[in-house]
Amino acid sequence: MSDNCNDDLDNDFNNELLKNDLVHLDLNPVENPVERFLRSDRVPHIWCPGCGIGTTVNSFARALIDSKIDLGSLALVSGIGCTGRVAGYVKLDSFHTTHGRAIPFATGLKLANPKLNVVVYSGDGDLSAIGGNHLIHAARRNIDLKVICVNNLIYAMTGGQTAPTTPDHSTTSTNPYGVFEPSFNLPHLVEAAGAVYVARWTTYHVRQLSRAISEAFNKKGFSFIEVISPCPTLYQRRNKLGDGLDAMRDYKEKSKVRNGCPTSEVGMTMTGEIIVGKFVDRERPDYQTMMRAQFNQSLGDRFVEQQEMEPVCS
Repeated sequence: MSDNCNDDLDNDFNNELLKNDLVHLDLNPVENPVERFLRSDRVPHIWCPGCGIGTTVNSFARALIDSKIDLGSLALVSGIGCTGRVAGYVKLDSFHTTHGRAIPFATGLKLANPKLNVVVYSGDGDLSAIGGNHLIHAARRNIDLKVICVNNLIYAMTGGQTAPTTPDHSTTSTNPYGVFEPSFNLPHLVEAAGAVYVARWTTYHVRQLSRAISEAFNKKGFSFIEVISPCPTLYQRRNKLGDGLDAMRDYKEKSKVRNGCPTSEVGMTMTGEIIVGKFVDRERPDYQTMMRAQFNQSLGDRFVEQQEMEPVCS
């Protein structure tokens, strides 16, 4: 028998063995625990390579798992911008609202159905510029909302304009010779306005971020979590700070964990250290508790509280 015939027999034998082995293999892929929170039919997403928003969504989903939140009682509200697209990618009852109006929309949801867990998930431009007035007064009133602010230090979706959080000396499309106006220190702003829980992490600190979101779910009142996130396409590139991986290295090297740090000391610069941690965790009555107390005091027996609805969104 020729060598070619022997080779053919060996190949047939090996193929038969392979078929038999495959019969006994479990070919079902291992499910990512985060996948059930995502709308897979919306993939691919619009976020650029190296963008950190997807990382924050991963941490958020893991916080939902760890907190054992009833998803039927959860509503997620976002505004306009790159982070605003989160509402379209999560498989939750979500609302993609108009620019700067995520917080008032979320406030209406919470007041109409107090048993809901309402999360506002948006960017620094949407929340602190056109939505800045609503941010301040929701914190002042201590509305029971969980606000996740993904801060990429720039207006990313609309072309890289200077945002209220853009550090001085940065280059943007509207400040090509460098930003000279002072930027917001968002943790300091919301603490001064009245927030009961304030934290900041970066997209490098995925576990700490997930833990902070879980803590916010267990906190009554206005909670604010700032997440410093890279924008490689506009902020990183224009300021010669490298790509998304370079941003992760910077976050690792420049971040200093200072839990309980006075928020007046956590302002950011373009190349300086980044103070992260849990800065504020305090107690004070939330809006609806104060409202009930005032109505009881003013109206006495005439005050009849409306029966609460079941916390089911859909």
